Amino acid sequence: MLQVTLDRPKANAIDLATSRRLGETFKAFRDDPELRVAIVTGSGKFFCAGWDLKAAAEGDPVDGDYGVGGFGGIQELPGLNKPLIAAVNGMAVGGGFELALSCDLILASTNAAFALPEINAGTLADAATIKLPKRMPYHVAMDLLLTGRWMDPEEAGRWGVVNEVLEPENLLDRAWELALKLASGPPLVFAAIKEVVREAETLGAQDALSRVGKRQFPSVDRLYDSEDQLEGAKAFAEKRDPVWKGR
Repeated sequence: MLQVTLDRPKANAIDLATSRRLGETFKAFRDDPELRVAIVTGSGKFFCAGWDLKAAAEGDPVDGDYGVGGFGGIQELPGLNKPLIAAVNGMAVGGGFELALSCDLILASTNAAFALPEINAGTLADAATIKLPKRMPYHVAMDLLLTGRWMDPEEAGRWGVVNEVLEPENLLDRAWELALKLASGPPLVFAAIKEVVREAETLGAQDALSRVGKRQFPSVDRLYDSEDQLEGAKAFAEKRDPVWKGR
């Protein structure tokens, strides 16, 4: 397992160099068969303040080279078919909120807070504008996008944007508990779930089901021919826990 901690005092903002480094980190995670789950968190009072406006003022272009994974290293990283857990320890602002939304599970500390203040800077919260109305009621998402207001973790939990709200001292322990559970699960199934969910966003339901049935998703094709697929059936028949090998 991998834990990635943003530590750029005092707001953990992401400039171009940091985004590129995160991209290389998550690319290495994606490609390492020994690493099955990653946790993303921050240090201090911030999870992540998003785009580093100070770096932008000093010349970092907003449309610069964010690296192999796009902004924050994971939003556009192709083939990232392993579970990601966001442990939001503090304020998740703008691109920091979008970074959390790029993960599969989101745990939030009671110290967390979420906002999309891009409206006040005269720019677009692009990833959040695409993702957030699909994750919560449309009118609530539009309220956040259009006003830039803060959302506390309890409200985020009420709308289903976060999975759990925890006391600060319990946040990482719970993240690691979940990570250990996932790390013991079937990696090929997780890969298939992530690819199908991702690709189905641009497909009709019947088309997506047809492609699964015809094994037109690489992860599904690999799963159906795998030792793990047979191991799952054997373990069920023999009433024992399966031993997943990822092949």
